[in-house]
Amino acid sequence: MLERFRQFWTKVWAPLADFLLRLGVTPNQVTVVGTIGVSAAALWFFPRGQFFIGVMVVTAFVFSDLMDGYMARKLGISSKWGAFLDSTLDRVGDAAVFGGILLYYTTSDAEADLGDPRIYLYLSLACLVLGNLTSYARARAESLGMHAKGGIAERSDRLVAILVMTGFAGLLDLPILRELTLWALALASLITVFQRMVIVYRQTVPAAGTDA
Repeated sequence: MLERFRQFWTKVWAPLADFLLRLGVTPNQVTVVGTIGVSAAALWFFPRGQFFIGVMVVTAFVFSDLMDGYMARKLGISSKWGAFLDSTLDRVGDAAVFGGILLYYTTSDAEADLGDPRIYLYLSLACLVLGNLTSYARARAESLGMHAKGGIAERSDRLVAILVMTGFAGLLDLPILRELTLWALALASLITVFQRMVIVYRQTVPAAGTDA
């Protein structure tokens, strides 16, 4: 389903991407600017409790992740550096989103709304750490010649869920939407880590049997 959305939005942003290409802008430059925009918006708006406008700005820059890929394909270029840069900066942007939410739960506003917001601070931290761990598990498996893609909470699923529900929480003044999403993503991310471990383990079992 998310892949269909990706294809749709890629077509929507294609004219702007084509315009940037005519200006001589490179895909890697778009990647860097997009990450700076996501990180700055998340770390500026979210800690202040300005969730709706924050999500709107973050989402605008998130689309750069679609544009840089489209631009690279349009130019017919594919480099290991570009792939490494894109993957690494994706982790930076994701960490900024959850980090911004985490910082909100350290403020007096959060204390006024929740009394003791520490549980949601810990959940935000768990989402941040486990999200990066799921990505590490896949990257490490691929570096060993295996695959570990899959699980119930891949990166795009986590990012869409937290942005959509955080945006609605801000728009409707219903923080429960954001808080339930943090619970769900923390659990789903933990399950995904174990799922990827199982995927890799199953690929090593035949090799172990052969050695024996």
